This record gives sequence, C-alpha cells and structure tokens, in this order.
Amino acid sequence: MHKVLQAREEGGTERSFSSLYFEKEGSMKFTNCLLFKNAKQILTMDGSSNHDVGLIEDGYLFIQNGKISEVGKQNEMDPHIETFPDLKVIDASGKVIVPGFVDCHTHVVFGGSRVAEYTVKLTDPRPETLEKMGIETGIYASVHMTRDLPMQELAAQTEKRVRTMILNGTTTLESKSGYGLTLASEMKMLEVNKLLGTVLPIDIVSTFLGGHGWDERMDKETYIDSLCNEMIPQVAKFRMAAFNDVWCDEGHFTAEDSRRILSVGQQYGLIPTIHTDAYSYIGGSDLAADMKMASAVHLNYTPKEVMPKLRDSGVVGVVLPAIDFAVNHPKPFNPRPMLSCGMTIGLATNCCPGNWCVSMPFVLTLACRRHGFTPAEAFRAATFGSARALTLTDRGQLLPGKVADVLLLNVSTFEDVVYQYGENPIELVVKNGEVIVENHMLLNANP
Repeated sequence: MHKVLQAREEGGTERSFSSLYFEKEGSMKFTNCLLFKNAKQILTMDGSSNHDVGLIEDGYLFIQNGKISEVGKQNEMDPHIETFPDLKVIDASGKVIVPGFVDCHTHVVFGGSRVAEYTVKLTDPRPETLEKMGIETGIYASVHMTRDLPMQELAAQTEKRVRTMILNGTTTLESKSGYGLTLASEMKMLEVNKLLGTVLPIDIVSTFLGGHGWDERMDKETYIDSLCNEMIPQVAKFRMAAFNDVWCDEGHFTAEDSRRILSVGQQYGLIPTIHTDAYSYIGGSDLAADMKMASAVHLNYTPKEVMPKLRDSGVVGVVLPAIDFAVNHPKPFNPRPMLSCGMTIGLATNCCPGNWCVSMPFVLTLACRRHGFTPAEAFRAATFGSARALTLTDRGQLLPGKVADVLLLNVSTFEDVVYQYGENPIELVVKNGEVIVENHMLLNANP
C-alpha cells in the first residue's frame, strides 16, 4: 500500500516540505536490469525552460534497481552493460522514449455517468431544457451518484478508468475526493485511492477536495465550519491525503473562504492547491501566489499581471485542455503568457463526470491544436511540469537517479503523438523499472 510521506527540511519555508515519496511493499527489492537500445529519440526533459525536452537522438537508456542508471548516445554506451546478469534488452529502433506521464489533476473517483446531461448540452445548453427533461446537472448530480455508492462498487467503476489511464501512459496519478461533501463519503473516496494503489501498478497521490462545494443540506458557512473543525482534522489524522484543495470561483468559495480552508489544512500538514479562475477572476490566483501553493489549476481568467507572481512564488500553473473541450468553454485558457513569463506549467486530464477523459496523449493533442502549445512544451508540461505540480522531484525526467517510469512510443518522432491522434502510441510502459504494459495489455495486475 502507498505510504505518503511529507518531509520537512529544518529551517525551510512552508514550500520546502512539499515533497512526496511513495513506497510500495517490495518496491526497493528490484534485481532486474533493463536496457533500451537504438532509440531514435529519447526525451530526458533535461533543461530549465518550458520548451526543453533534453532530446537525445540514437540513444540508449539503462535501468537498474528501479532507477535510471545511464542515458546517452548509443555510441557512448559502455559495452559491459550487456554483460549484466538478468539483463533484459529492448530494441527501440525507430521509436521514441519519454518519461511516464504524470496526470496531476483528476476527479477519477466518482459513481455513475452524466452522459444524458452531456448529450443534451451538445446541441442545447439551456438549463431549462435539462430541467424539463428531469436531468440533474453539475457537481451535485455526481454527489448524488457517488455519496451512497458502496465502496466496492465505487472502486470497481474507478478501477476501469485507472487501468485505461495506465494503458495510455500515465504512471503517476493525482486523485481527489469532492463528490461526497460529508466526512464519511469523502473518506470513502480517499480510501478508494488507497485500495487501487495496492492492486494497480501506479502511484496515486490523494487530494482532499472537501471544498469542491458544500452539502446542500446546510448553508455554506456551517459547511466551512465542518470542513475546518471536523473533516480536515480527520483526513490528516488518518493520513488519507497529501493535498488540500478548494474551488475558488463565482458561485463557489471566495478567496477569503479559500484562505481559511487551506490555512487550516496547512496547520494539519496538508499541502494547499486551488481550482481557480475557471469561470471568473475573484482573487484565487493571487491567493495561490500569496500562500505559495503547490499549484493553481484552470486559469482561464487569470490576469497577465498575476502570472509573474505565480512564477516567483513557485506555483505551478496546471491547465486542462480536455475540460475546455468538453464544456465548449467560452474562454479557453491561453498558455502563451504563462509560458512566456517562465511559469512552470503542468497538463492533466481532469478526468471527471463532465469530462470523461482518460488519455494523456489526447490531452497533448488538444493542448497543441486548440491552445497553441508546441509539442515540446506539451510533453514537458505533461511530465516534468506535472510532477512539479505534485511537488515530486524524483520523476518527470529520464536522468540518472530518477525513478524509472518510462514510455516506449511506437512513433518515429515525438511530434507524431499530437499529429497521429486517435490511436494509442504507447507500446511499453515501465513503472519503477518493471514492464507493466506491453502491446496495449496491462501485465502483473490483479484481473
């Protein structure tokens, strides 16, 4: 089972403790060695700018004990590597190697489906039409389908989605609560994260999103009191989450509401992050900079003058092409000012009932075609940037000492992933140095 550990550096700032480490039973007992040879391209993500992918052509990658041991040009490889006992050699001729995707913002734990709502909205987005048809909409529709669902059924529905995410190259996944809005149901969602982390070969980072809305059976202030005095302390006591999240937007929580909720979380050791500026600008991104949060997510309405504040505070801006696509957003996010000012950017699926997206390659395609990312910027955001959004420094790059989370892509250049869309380019997925996906099949996972 995952054990999420938060390490504090003595004398450091609030930001300095925001490092997550994962342990699975037996994870440090690897004896295997894995060698990729003759790769047409390897993207190491070495470098400091948003377009740096650390491209190596005609390269090799050597993995030992679950970590990257060596990476470089084929003609620089030590021939003694091939004499290692139990070495598995993979010929990557004509193919591309990249870090495993880090899907740093999802609501993947939910019950039921909102396909009826989605289908009607494709041609008639008027709320009165859905109301006449008796179709419940929005967050509370998902709350009502999730809150009372038995944990076994909730886990089974979620597992199907997570398995598909792994097949599409996701090796680290952030997963939120937020469709319960009671202590028992929020804890149930977080327990599903723990359960799936034991049966599937993926690292799952849990986020408490009690601040997704409020229980409709009470007023907002009463609910905030419950969040701060009951729910957050219990989540922290049982180490159910690493992060604390809130939705700061018109009609949701104000910036001051959000400060209170996230500050209480900090007191209990939960790292703050925020949904903000998705449909309005009410100061949530300023709050993210002020509190030096791990990430600020959505950012459709974030003013340009706030972006340098986020950069200087070390806040990763996480943008979500798939939700803008799914809801036909009236103001799609614009990453160019963020990228130009030097913000670290992450990309994520935002898998949720209103945006049933489980494919990071599809997110890369949307990011480039609809939002103006270059393929290099998109790949860096989906690996290095998204890892940093979760305060992880041990992954998102293919460099010596990093976790060996590796994808072998059956394409001749990494740009083909966004060009040849509609098919899964992932041939192999390596997690902690072991092959877990081969030829679109998940290996060594409970059926």
